[in-house]
Amino acid sequence: MTKTMDLSEEDWQQNFNVNLFSAVRLDKVLVDGMIKRGSGAVVHVTSVSRRKLAGDLAAYAAAKAALAVYSKSLASEVAPYGVRVNSITPGFTMTDAAEERIEQLANENNISLDQASQLLVDSIGGIPLGRPGTPEEVAELVAFLVSDRSSGIVGSDIVIDGGALRTI
Repeated sequence: MTKTMDLSEEDWQQNFNVNLFSAVRLDKVLVDGMIKRGSGAVVHVTSVSRRKLAGDLAAYAAAKAALAVYSKSLASEVAPYGVRVNSITPGFTMTDAAEERIEQLANENNISLDQASQLLVDSIGGIPLGRPGTPEEVAELVAFLVSDRSSGIVGSDIVIDGGALRTI
């Protein structure tokens, strides 16, 4: 069997619950109030995984792809009411989970943390910027998108990946 076919129905359900339906549920609670006020901003966080094929991440990638479609659809529906919806697509970001994965790779391969980090970067095809992103960089993008400085940005998806996603 393939990695994708090895995923259980529960794997698929969990990925969609966490990565799509959590956003839908939160929006159902918050967006109506934004519409009534005539203003608001929503930013959904997708992933470059939705645009790259990886069998072991198929359920995650599919849920993040669905989130991107949902974001675009919601944006077109609520923009006339003054509510802006956008999504961001982070690439490899040095989160706690990424650091744990690097430690795991270092231990499994008996290599240094720097070598394990490079191994992970190489596995995604490299990062032209030369380093993973930081959570702070992603947060700054979100802060910009919810600010008045981005009042004309609606229905956009902004990739923040150090140039790793080499598609147009």
